[in-house]
Amino acid sequence: MRLKKKNRSEKRNKKGIYILPNLFTSCSLFGGFYAIIAAIQGRYDAAAIAILISALFDGLDGKIARFTNATSQFGAEYDSLSDLVAFGVAPGLLAFEWSLKPFGRFGWLAVFLYITCGALRLARFNIQKNNLESRHFKGLPIPGAAIFIATLVLFIDSLGGLGENRHAVILGTIYLLSFLMVSTIDYLGFKELELFKQKPFNVLVATVLLFVVVAYKPPLMLFLFSTMYVISGPAITVYQRARRHAKAAIPTGNSAPAKTERSLKSEL
Repeated sequence: MRLKKKNRSEKRNKKGIYILPNLFTSCSLFGGFYAIIAAIQGRYDAAAIAILISALFDGLDGKIARFTNATSQFGAEYDSLSDLVAFGVAPGLLAFEWSLKPFGRFGWLAVFLYITCGALRLARFNIQKNNLESRHFKGLPIPGAAIFIATLVLFIDSLGGLGENRHAVILGTIYLLSFLMVSTIDYLGFKELELFKQKPFNVLVATVLLFVVVAYKPPLMLFLFSTMYVISGPAITVYQRARRHAKAAIPTGNSAPAKTERSLKSEL
């Protein structure tokens, strides 16, 4: 009888889910949902801020799950579905309502491409996450693309809004972000950034200075940081390829003595 009760309790535990990390994922999903509502109502700044808050909760849910040893396949799938809404549909709709409406069909097709590439990026990550290095991501992460759109909206609105000729730049930016998400360009990952472990004192000082810099002019500084991250992938790739070509152009150590021996034989 006791063995049967233990087996029943184990089955119940296996069927259960972890509340805390999935609660953070739900908060991230709510932020994306609120951003959609705010974008439809024309409150673009509120929608952009909601996406940023959603990204904050998305970054915390995985770390809390690993810290509390509460990782599960259910949580991973729920997180991906939440990411598609919060960082795919919400920023896509925000970009369309904010800037791409004048383009008509070209505008909503660009948004559809962005959402599709984001979904493909998430699907590829789910099947490759066990084989990839934790330090890098293949392609621009969809939260990074969403943060760039949100900070772009906040930055341009702080300057007084879009000009008549700048809507085409936004359209090209959406296409560029879509390409970067499905590319194989390496982007720096933050999985090894453990918030719940002891760190040197300098890390705390650097974090405080970072908050001070952002607090000086939030729209400008957040946009600069997100732009640096989007550009960092192609920049690192170009640097690595240039370094490989430079190494390949350098002759090996055995080739130089071989040439000297041949030259000596020819002279003799």
